[in-house]
Amino acid sequence: MEPFLFWLFAITSVLGSLGVVVSRNPIRGALWLIASLFSVAILFVLLQAHLLAALEVLVYAGAVMVLFLFVIMLLNLRDEELGPRRFTLVKFLGVLAAAYLLKVLAPPLMAAAGSPATLPDNFGTVEGIGAVLFRDYLLPFELTSLLLLIAVVGAVVLAKRKI
Repeated sequence: MEPFLFWLFAITSVLGSLGVVVSRNPIRGALWLIASLFSVAILFVLLQAHLLAALEVLVYAGAVMVLFLFVIMLLNLRDEELGPRRFTLVKFLGVLAAAYLLKVLAPPLMAAAGSPATLPDNFGTVEGIGAVLFRDYLLPFELTSLLLLIAVVGAVVLAKRKI
């Protein structure tokens, strides 16, 4: 049952990510991203990393997506402002590159899917995440919080200007 759930939510995550990329409506793109983030959270649950799953839902699918939706609604883009849908050479080359990457990566991924993964004992626990986050990635963690603060202040300044 577990391999079936893994493949179901792995495919759901990839389809949600593709929905973000191909969606013309920014609100729909954000909703596709939320679906993809929930699928990733379920994959964390399958790995017995319940803290990571909870953080995925609370932080990314919750707080960050609320911020994204606030900015999207603040911009209030209409379909005519997005312009006509065009198929360009760059998009065609992107599809070709993705197909080639899938062709190259699919055999090793399928071979690795048959063997069980060995995870560290503290994988997904508060102790393990805290050690990695505050020892190895302290600077990126703090820079991310600063970047989010700047984004919130910028959104509020833009909102106040229109009032």
